[in-house]
Amino acid sequence: MTKISAQKILEKKGGEKILCLTAYTFPMAKILDEHCEMLLVGDTLGMTIYGLPNTIEVSLEMMINHGKAVAKAAKKSLVIVDLPFGTYEKSCAQALQSAQKVISETGCDAIKIETSRDLVATIKFLVENKINVVGHVGLLPQQVEEMSGYRYQGRDEDSAKEILETSKLIAEAGAFALVIEAVPAALATKITQSISIPTIGIGASAECDGQVLVTDDLLGLNQEFKPRFVTRYEDLAEKISVAVKKFSADVKSKKFPAKENLI
Repeated sequence: MTKISAQKILEKKGGEKILCLTAYTFPMAKILDEHCEMLLVGDTLGMTIYGLPNTIEVSLEMMINHGKAVAKAAKKSLVIVDLPFGTYEKSCAQALQSAQKVISETGCDAIKIETSRDLVATIKFLVENKINVVGHVGLLPQQVEEMSGYRYQGRDEDSAKEILETSKLIAEAGAFALVIEAVPAALATKITQSISIPTIGIGASAECDGQVLVTDDLLGLNQEFKPRFVTRYEDLAEKISVAVKKFSADVKSKKFPAKENLI
C-alpha cells in the first residue's frame, strides 16, 4: 500500500475529491485509513476524548500521544496533527520547535495551524524548514472566545475579503492544503477557485476540493452535539447502548461467561 504524500494531495487540486476524517486512536485510525486520503489528529480531541469545553486547554503532549497512535495505524493516509493553542503563535521559532517535536515524536506527515493573516509568515518559515503545513481559515476554534462563540465567519464584505486574502497568502507561503471552516458556500467556492492548493471544507461548500468532519459527529457518538453541517451516517451511541444493555443482562442472569468463553 503506497503512502499518500503532501505532493500527492497537491496534485488532487481540481480532481477527485479528497476525504479527511479525524482520528485520535489506533483502532479508529486503522479503520479509517482504508477510506481516507488524510487523517487529522485534531485538537477537537479535547472535547471528544477529554470532555473539555473547547480546544484551548489541549496540550502538545496530548496531541503527541494521540498523533503517535494514529501515525502507527496509518499505512496509506497522510497524517496531520494540529498544533494546539499556545504552541506556535509567539514566534516562528516557537512554531518550528513545536512542529519538529510533534513530527519527530509521532511520525506524522504534516501539521495544521489555525491561520490569521499575522501567522502567514510562520507558515512560510515552517515550509522553508521542510515542514508540511496545512492552513486553516474561517471559524478558528482556538479563537472561539474572541469570535464570540462558534459562529459562521465571512458573512459581511470586509470579513469575507479578509478570509479570501489570507487564503491566497497561505497558498503563496507554501502550505499544501487549506481547511475552510464555517463560511458561506459562495465564499468557500471563490477561495477554492482562487488558490492553487486543495481546499478542505467543513461547513463550507461542496465545491471545495475535499471535505473533513469530526468522525464522532458523523458516526453519532455525540448525542448532544449536531451542527448544521454534519450528516449523521450512523447512530453508534444508540447501538453501543443496546450492546451494553445486552451484556449487562447476560452478566446479571449468569449467561455470561458461557462455556465457550471459558477454559
